[in-house]
Amino acid sequence: MFPKSGNKFPESIHATEVMYAAAIAKALASEVGTSRLATKTVMSWTGASDRSARHWLNGDHGPGGLHLILLARNSTAVMKTIMQLADQEGFELTIELSAARAALIRATAIVEALSSKGRQIDA
Repeated sequence: MFPKSGNKFPESIHATEVMYAAAIAKALASEVGTSRLATKTVMSWTGASDRSARHWLNGDHGPGGLHLILLARNSTAVMKTIMQLADQEGFELTIELSAARAALIRATAIVEALSSKGRQIDA
C-alpha cells in the first residue's frame, strides 16, 4: 500500500455538494415522489440510468451538466431550486409571470375562436 500524500478537498466544497444533492432530491420528490414510477419518470426525462435516477431521488448524488438541464426543462421544482441555489430568486418571478402570460394568451385565443364561431360565452 502507498501512503496517502495528496491534498484533501476543503470540507466546505463537500458540504456544498451534499446540500446541492439534497436540494435537488427534495425538489424532485415534491414533483414526482420517490416511488419506482418516480425513478422511471426521471429516467425518461433525462435518459439516465436507473441507478443514477435513484441516486438523485435519494440525494446521494446530484445530477450534473446535461442531466441537470433536462431535469430543469421538465420540472418546475428543479428549476426553482437551481435559481435559489444560484441566489437568483428574482428570475423565479419572471418565469412565473411568463407562464401566466402564456396561459392568458392561450385563454384569449380560445375565447376569440369560440366567439368567431358564433357561440355565446357566459362569464
